[in-house]
Amino acid sequence: MNTAGLTLNGRQWGVTPPVSMAGPTEQEIVINGALIDELKRRKNFESAEESNKRARVLGELQKITLEFVYKVSLDKHMTENMARDAGGKIFTYGSYRLGVYSPGSDIDTLMVVPKHVTRENFFKDFEQILRNRPEATEITAVPDAYVPIIKFKFCGIPIDLIFARLALSQVPMDLTLEDNNLLKNVEERCVLSLNGTRVTDEILRLVPNPTIFKHALRAIKLWAQERAIYSNVMGFPGGVAWAMLVARICQLYPNAVSAVVVAKFFRILSQWKWPQPVLLKPIEDGPLQVRVWNPKIYKGDQAHRMPIITPAYPSMCSTHNITESTQKVIINEMNRAGDIADKILIGSLPWSKLFAKHTFFHQYKYYLVIIAASKNAETQLKWSGLVESKVRQLVLRLEYVDEIKLAHPFNKSTDLVHYCKTEEEANGVARGELTATKMENINMQQTAKEMESISNQDIKNMQNNLILVYTTTWYIGLEVDKKDGSKKLDISWPSQEFYEMCRKWDKYNIESMNVVIKNIRNFDLPDNVFVEGEQRPVRTLKKIKKRKLLSDEKKDNISESPDKAVKMESTVSIRA
Repeated sequence: MNTAGLTLNGRQWGVTPPVSMAGPTEQEIVINGALIDELKRRKNFESAEESNKRARVLGELQKITLEFVYKVSLDKHMTENMARDAGGKIFTYGSYRLGVYSPGSDIDTLMVVPKHVTRENFFKDFEQILRNRPEATEITAVPDAYVPIIKFKFCGIPIDLIFARLALSQVPMDLTLEDNNLLKNVEERCVLSLNGTRVTDEILRLVPNPTIFKHALRAIKLWAQERAIYSNVMGFPGGVAWAMLVARICQLYPNAVSAVVVAKFFRILSQWKWPQPVLLKPIEDGPLQVRVWNPKIYKGDQAHRMPIITPAYPSMCSTHNITESTQKVIINEMNRAGDIADKILIGSLPWSKLFAKHTFFHQYKYYLVIIAASKNAETQLKWSGLVESKVRQLVLRLEYVDEIKLAHPFNKSTDLVHYCKTEEEANGVARGELTATKMENINMQQTAKEMESISNQDIKNMQNNLILVYTTTWYIGLEVDKKDGSKKLDISWPSQEFYEMCRKWDKYNIESMNVVIKNIRNFDLPDNVFVEGEQRPVRTLKKIKKRKLLSDEKKDNISESPDKAVKMESTVSIRA
């Protein structure tokens, strides 16, 4: 019998045998302790008190869920006993269920209900029950989202709550979701919602040692966040994708400590033969007539550059948003991290070097700035969400421009509110002219909720008749290849395509919404992208020698002129 791929308990983890069955050395145990200490120093772990508070909040949400299902059942003329027995259950998924949540993070939650409770009931009856609870604040319902969601805080803890209806008359408290047959006769959006929990549970089931996996994942998440490569919407892996990558390395080194898993993570994945998929187990068939990831059948799946496949049926690619540019950025970051991690393992560098802050706003000479603007906080929340969903499409089109070697999107946006004295000033802000106004950073989600009950006149009075303009800004760093000495870069086609995509939104209002693309040099980046004390890029000056026709007295004189810049053609905005 060939036992090369088996662990000590006789089980093979994953789709291939392990690379090594070796346990940790004394040095690796010491280095691993230093990793845990660094994570603690960075306050990556929540206190026991806060964790207990989260558990109590989930308990309250479970009670509210039972109350909600009971009310809807009675409204639909069920007997009291039937209404009581209908049940309903709260599940978690994502970082909380994986056990890698950090202080202040939200809890991804899923409400599972029986078949007679509808999505309309969720957004009407449940939301109203929630609004009647004083512990629930900042409630925002997003029924039109790809996966409809209600966002709120409960006792100060952020909650993202999604909904799924099963084809069952009752949802008891002992229900689990691993049975694929539960997906039968369930609408597609509910399958997506259910798979959040199903994927998370499957990941935990497929790793040799959950504790080692969790510590390694905390380190990788922190690294990805600090290096600004953590954002599915911007074309980078999201939380689930990073978790699956760490899980795969754990399978390949089932007896290694977290520190070794982290180091191997960078070396193996930077050299991975993409687009070979990362799988935690073989892709399985199931009882539904639904699409399962298969590049041999689907052309769209063939286009995935770094496919990381979810382990729960129906398997999907969690990284379909990755572009040529973001793939290059990810691989470059993995190579950098691999060099550092190798030195950490031999004790020549501390873990803090791995988690050094990104250098995005220092890396490039040229940047594109995308600014979405409106004069209403609630409008801006929706409008900025739409524009953000199209930024990756702009990146894809920039990649077709011959002179652009790399189009690197920053993974986060900046929300600002500007206080303008005149309409002219307000219109200037909407066009991306931000220098003449007073402004402050805001949380767009929270601001929209706070402004809900305040009229425009009250806002104006509150701000001494100033005009409020809300902006959300994204950045794309450009690596430019100046072919044939050309000083022009034509981005008119990507820009116009991007504007057209924004215009096609069915809620687009030409009177109240604006978006503009501007090109700037690194020394013109605004102050708010840098932290206090951070050295910002400066305008470089070239020495130009005087001609020899000058007199001997003036021969040593030097004149200075700015670096010659690439001129980017097309700074176009859509506006009423």
